[in-house]
This record gives sequence, structure tokens and C-alpha cells, in this order.
Amino acid sequence: MTADSDQRKRSVFIVDDHPLVREWLTNLINHQPDLLVCGESESAPEAFAAIGAARPDIAIVDISLKNSSGIELIKNLKESHPAVAVLVLSMHEESHYAGRALRAGARGYVMKRETTRKVIEAIRRILEGKLYVSEALAGMLAANFIDDNKGAGRSPIEQLSDRELEVFDMLGRGLGTRQISETLGISLKTVQAYCARMKEKLSLDSGTELLREAIRWNDSRHPR
Repeated sequence: MTADSDQRKRSVFIVDDHPLVREWLTNLINHQPDLLVCGESESAPEAFAAIGAARPDIAIVDISLKNSSGIELIKNLKESHPAVAVLVLSMHEESHYAGRALRAGARGYVMKRETTRKVIEAIRRILEGKLYVSEALAGMLAANFIDDNKGAGRSPIEQLSDRELEVFDMLGRGLGTRQISETLGISLKTVQAYCARMKEKLSLDSGTELLREAIRWNDSRHPR
């Protein structure tokens, strides 16, 4: 393959905290005639700096990253590097996170359980300037739009902010408030403030009830 043919390829940056996923995606993408991986990272801060230097055509971003948030990375990329399109590839159910990812600035959302064909199709669709979501997600987003216009209330979980949902998810995975503080790089007092707001939004009376609800919600997303 010549250097000229490489230059015609669209560049892809991979952001995922699992080395095996990054390796799989790199092999998949580099075998395409029109795509080439230009870099990879496992955390949001590292990815933000590397993407700023590499200026890829598209970044593939997971929601859960090493000590950081994919949603926050997407927001930062939209603000600082709007020319870089973002595709979310995640194990998280699209019903919980896809709407948030799209609002943050992502151009598409694909579950990791999808086929390799779907992943490549999503990349190419986004590089054409289009959005990519599953048929089920498109229907759900349309239904939500209609409900919002009718004034229908959202579910309590949907009323949580992106950061509150991130803390809620970590609680459900068994992390304590101090661990969450260290992982997210925020103060313990800030984490406690998020917990207080979550209790109010979810109509819960105590931290124990919040923890129980977080575990229940987490278990429902990852059935044994």
C-alpha cells in the first residue's frame, strides 16, 4: 500500500479503558480500505490532549473510562474540537445513556454487543455527516420527544444530571463516596452534595435507600 493511499484514509482515534477492546477495534478498522487508526487512550484527560494533537476525523469513545467520564470528554471535544466527530461504543444500555451522549455532542451510539459490520457502518455514516443510532433507539427518542411536547414527566433516573448519574452508577457498583471522590477528581463534599440532590430527585429519605436503589438499578442493567 502506498503512502498516497494511506493519506486518503479517514483517521480514527480510540478511547476505551480496556486494552483488548482497543486492540480489537484497531485491527478491525485498519483492515478497512478507507479507515486508519491514528491513536488511542484509556482516560479522558489523556484522550483530550492526544486528540487535540492528532486531529482525527472521528473519535470512538466509551462512556466509562479510567478514572474519568466519556460524557464529559464528549462535551469538552464538542467545545474545543468541534470538527472531530464522536461515536460512542459502549456496554451501557442505550436507553440509559444514548440520549445523554447525543445531547453532549456525539453523532452516534453503538452497543458493544453489536456486530463488527454495525460498528464500521456507524463510523462511515458519521463520517458522511449523518447521525447513527439503532432503530430501537430512534423510536425511543421519537417517543420521548412526543412525550416531552405533551408535558409528560420523565422517569426519576432521567432527571439526574450526567454527573449525578455517574455517581449513582458508581454507588451501584459498590464504590464508597471517598472512592468516587478520588476516581472523579472531585472533593468528598461535592460527592456528598450530589448524593443529597439525588435523594431529593428520587424521593429517597436516606443514604441507605439511595445505595439500595443504585444497586438495584445497576443489577437491572447487568442481569446475572
